[in-house]
Amino acid sequence: MNSNTKQHKEIEALFKLIDDPDAEVFSIVSDRIVNYGNSIIPNLENLWENTVSGNVQKRIETLIHKLHYHGLQNDLTEWSSNTYNDLLFGALLVAKYQYPDLHTTPILQDLDRIKRNIWLELNNYLTPLEQANVLCSILYNYYELSGSEVSYESPNDFFINKVLESKRGNAISMGILYQVMCDLLDINASIISIPKQMIIAFYHSDFYADKSPEDARDKIHFYVDAVNGQAYSYSDIQKYFKRINITPTAEHFKPLSHKRTIQILLEEVGKCFNNSDLVDKKEEVTALAKILQ
Repeated sequence: MNSNTKQHKEIEALFKLIDDPDAEVFSIVSDRIVNYGNSIIPNLENLWENTVSGNVQKRIETLIHKLHYHGLQNDLTEWSSNTYNDLLFGALLVAKYQYPDLHTTPILQDLDRIKRNIWLELNNYLTPLEQANVLCSILYNYYELSGSEVSYESPNDFFINKVLESKRGNAISMGILYQVMCDLLDINASIISIPKQMIIAFYHSDFYADKSPEDARDKIHFYVDAVNGQAYSYSDIQKYFKRINITPTAEHFKPLSHKRTIQILLEEVGKCFNNSDLVDKKEEVTALAKILQ
C-alpha cells in the first residue's frame, strides 16, 4: 500500500469518528485531523456538504476553524521572525483571522491602483507637506476614504480588506493604510507612538530610525492624522499631550515598528469580542498578539 492510499484510508477512518459521542475520542480525532494542516480543509468541506446531522456539521466547522487558526499562528510566527516585517502582509494576516478564505490579489490590485494615482502626482521637487497634500487629495477626496474614531462595535473597520471595500476605516486601520502607501512610495513617514492615536510623522530625508540616535522630534517636519489627512505642528501635538496629562518623551516620536503596529491592531480587534458569547475569539486574538511580543 503506497503512502497516499494509506493516508486516504486514515483520513476516512478519522472522518467516521467525527460523530463519536465520547468527547475524549473526538478530542484525539480532532488533534489528528488538525495535524494534517490546511490541505485537509477541502475534504472536510465536502464531508460537511454530505452530512445531514447538525451536530456533526458544527464539529466539522470547529475543525475547519482550528485548521485556519493554526495556519494563521504559523504564518504570524514566520512573519514576526522575518528581518523585515512587511506592514501590509501583517495587516492581511490579521484580516485572515476574521476572513480565512480572503483572496489577497484583489486587495493588492486596489492598493497598486491607489499607489499609481498618488505616484503620478508626485515628483522630486515636492516638499514633504506637498507630498502629504497629494496623499490627502487622492486618499480622502479622489477615493473618498474616510476614517472615524475607534468603535469596538464595528470590527470590520479594523480589517484592511473591508476598509478598501467600504471606503471606511478607523484611526488604526487608516493609519496602517496611510503608512503602507508611504512605504510603497518611499516617503519617509511613519506611525509614531502617541497614546490612543495613529499619528504619522513626516521625517527629514536624512532621518533613519535604526541609524539616527538623535531625538526624533528634531527631525520631524509635521504630523498627519490618518483619519482625515489633517496636518499638525509640534505645538498641536504638545497640546494633545497636555490634554491627556502625559509628558512627551523622545520615545513617543520614534517610528513605531511594523511588528508593534500589528500587535496593537490585534489587541484592539480583541476588544471587539468582549461579549460573553465571543470569549473564545477574544482569547484567540489575544494569543495571536502575544506571538508578536
